[in-house]
Amino acid sequence: MSESPTLCPRPLPDDEVINQAVLRRLVDAYGHAVDRRDYALLRTLYHDDGIDDHSPYFVGAASDYIDWLPSMMANWSATSHVMLSTLFLIDGDQAEGIVNARAWHLTTDHKREFIAWGRYADRYERRDGAWRFAHRFFVLDSIEDRSVGAVDDFGSTGVAIGAAGADDPTYGRLHMFAADRAARET
Repeated sequence: MSESPTLCPRPLPDDEVINQAVLRRLVDAYGHAVDRRDYALLRTLYHDDGIDDHSPYFVGAASDYIDWLPSMMANWSATSHVMLSTLFLIDGDQAEGIVNARAWHLTTDHKREFIAWGRYADRYERRDGAWRFAHRFFVLDSIEDRSVGAVDDFGSTGVAIGAAGADDPTYGRLHMFAADRAARET
């Protein structure tokens, strides 16, 4: 009989360490996909029957969430979804995770920032050897909503400025990332 998943300290078998790293990569890829508007990548992160719950804005099939997301993201000129601490419990091909996150949003007129602090309560499944989201639920803990005033650029003239989509400067500097994205867009 196997042990029940627990957060209590214990020796971790190598396969559990690997699975936790794979799950962390999955949740980090989610933030990247949303911020870079890489909806093709985002689609690969959910199982075909996956559910996304960003109540009250969207609740339903992950494929419908991804179809809806561009219209919602059109309200923001830039976003940054940062996955902070993660906890995973794994039981065979099933896993659950609590992912603390910060989601920063800048309005298209650059006059307002909205920052959501919260947690994703995720259920994952490993099918055909790959972990993906089976159900993603966002829990809002706190928000900051503030005006953006004149900002001293601290001498940043000439610094590469991020872009939401495929025009982001990282794709010009990181050729493997650019090729990976281009492969999904064809």
